[in-house]
Amino acid sequence: MRFSPLSALLYLDRTGKLAAVSLLTSLISGCSQMPEKNSSLTHDSFSETERRVVDFQAVSCGQVWTFNSVSVVNNPLYWLRAMDCAERLTPAEARAEARRWPADNWQSRFKQAVLLSNGNITPVERRQYLQRLDDYSYDYPTAVRPLLTLWREGQGSLLQLSAERTRYATLQQTSDAQLDALRQQDIALNQELAVTRRKLDSLTDIERQLSSRRSPDATDSSHAADKSAPDDVTSSGNKSEDDATP
Repeated sequence: MRFSPLSALLYLDRTGKLAAVSLLTSLISGCSQMPEKNSSLTHDSFSETERRVVDFQAVSCGQVWTFNSVSVVNNPLYWLRAMDCAERLTPAEARAEARRWPADNWQSRFKQAVLLSNGNITPVERRQYLQRLDDYSYDYPTAVRPLLTLWREGQGSLLQLSAERTRYATLQQTSDAQLDALRQQDIALNQELAVTRRKLDSLTDIERQLSSRRSPDATDSSHAADKSAPDDVTSSGNKSEDDATP
C-alpha cells in the first residue's frame, strides 16, 4: 500500500505532526526568502553603480576640476569625465586651467597633464609633464592605475608620432636640398653646353670662311699655269730653230 506524504503525516502522533509541519513551514519560508535577499543585493548594487555613472556625467565641465576628494579622484569614472571636458576646451583655456592647479600630488599632476594634452603643446612640453607625472607613479590608486596607464601609453604614441613626423620633415628637407642641388648642377651643365656649342659654331663659321677664301686662289693659280705653258713651248721652239740655223 502506497502512502502519500499527507497520509504519512496522518499516521504520526500529534507531536510528530507538529514537528513535521513546523519543519516544512521553515523550509518553505527559507526558500522563499533567499531569492528575495539576493535579488535585493543585486538591485542595490546595480542602482549604486548606475547612480555614480549618472552623477559624473551630470557634472558640468566648469565644476569638474574643483573636485579633489579621495572618493572622487580614486574613481576612474571621474577621470573619464575630466578627459571629456578637457577636449571641449580651447588650447588657451586648457593651458589657463592647468596653471590653476598646484602640482603637489598625483591627482593635480594628472589634471594638469589631461589639460595640457589638449593645449596644443610641443613634444618637449608633453615629455616634461609625462616625466612629472611619472614621479608619482607609486601613488596611483589601484582603481585608477589601469586608466592612467592606458592614457600614458596614448601620450607616448603621440610622442612617437611627433618624432616620426620630425624625421620625415628632416628627410624631406634633405631630399629637397639634394634635388635643388641637382637642378642647379643641371642648369650649370646646360649653360656650359650652350657655350661649347656657340664655340663650335664659331669655329665652323671660321673654317667655312677660310675654305671659301682658299678656293679662288687655287683657281687663279691653275689658270696662270695654263697660260704660261704655251709661252714656254714657243720659246723652246724658237730656240731650237735658232740652234738649227748655221
